[in-house]
Amino acid sequence: MSSEHPSDGGADAKRSHARRNEATLLRAATAAIHREGLRVPLGTIADDAGVGIATLYRHFPSREHLLNELTHRSFEQILANARAAQQARTGAMEALRSFIEAAIDQRNQLVLPLHGGPPLSLPATIAIQRQVHGIIQELIDRGRQDGSLRADVTPRELVAFGAMLAQPHAPDPHWDDLCRRLLATYLNGLSTPG
Repeated sequence: MSSEHPSDGGADAKRSHARRNEATLLRAATAAIHREGLRVPLGTIADDAGVGIATLYRHFPSREHLLNELTHRSFEQILANARAAQQARTGAMEALRSFIEAAIDQRNQLVLPLHGGPPLSLPATIAIQRQVHGIIQELIDRGRQDGSLRADVTPRELVAFGAMLAQPHAPDPHWDDLCRRLLATYLNGLSTPG
């Protein structure tokens, strides 16, 4: 009697292929939503990803599932940006600048409500949003304590301004430079005199 065991190589290859398909679908969906809006046909997304519509539905059973996943992943990236800014050994103003500049750099990878994305509905995504606001509040408090930041700014204002600067846009170094100049002007306006 043989004691052979089936190899896991086939299962691993299938999982790896599925992960690649999912990542490709998410990139295609992000680009298609930026190009055509939230009602872009799911068939268009599948075509852009180079997969069949059945593959899309296997990963995302509905438009809502797909949009929720895109938004959740975008908020995870924003949270990572906020944590990086929080942990940097810089002053509060520089930390806030790096937080917003990261979103500018990632503008075409994010699907956010302030970019015309879907409103937040998943409790897990709402929890991440709260964490982001908590970190930004901590940075604001740090700036108030060191005297570099006016007392009347809120996390919501900073996030909204950052989202305006990080609107999806065709690659253009002049546009990115303009966004950074606007950011510098905005942060300068939040600074305390002297």
